[in-house]
Amino acid sequence: MAIAAFFLVLILGVATRSTYAVQHIVGDNNGWTNFGDYTTWATGKTFNVGDTLLFNYGGSHGVDVVSKSDYDNCATGNAIDSYTGGTTTVQLKQPGPMYFTCPTFGHCSTGMKLAINVVSTSSDSPGTTTPSDGSNSSPPSTTSPSTPPINKDAGSANSASVVVVRLALFLAPLFVFMC
Repeated sequence: MAIAAFFLVLILGVATRSTYAVQHIVGDNNGWTNFGDYTTWATGKTFNVGDTLLFNYGGSHGVDVVSKSDYDNCATGNAIDSYTGGTTTVQLKQPGPMYFTCPTFGHCSTGMKLAINVVSTSSDSPGTTTPSDGSNSSPPSTTSPSTPPINKDAGSANSASVVVVRLALFLAPLFVFMC
């Protein structure tokens, strides 16, 4: 009986977590390029703590996590984090604004930059946050819709959650009868 309970809790725990985490592919199928419109791409999306951003890019690009000031000025010398290699996954760990640029000369100024606002999920503890650059500026307005939109990126995560929950509901009685 204890084994059945353990498996049920394990399966439901995995199902619950996958319901909330979403992987956002930056630029969708186009990826992180100097031809993207990342302000439009981010508009209407909700970025939650626990979600990830997946950047796919060619060898002439990179991903820098920067302050709001560096984002606004396309300054590339003070990156908070810097990534190269063609594929970068950034986990959204805390609520508040986040800013990304391509460090390649001239790419940021032609639009290869992304500003998002990460929000707490209902299961996270509420709190006050300040931007990573210490300023009191408000988060980017383009990513803070007044009503939650349908997030097309969430489809695969939600589908997987449904499958796991159904599997758990099917397997739980079997484990109980086996024990």
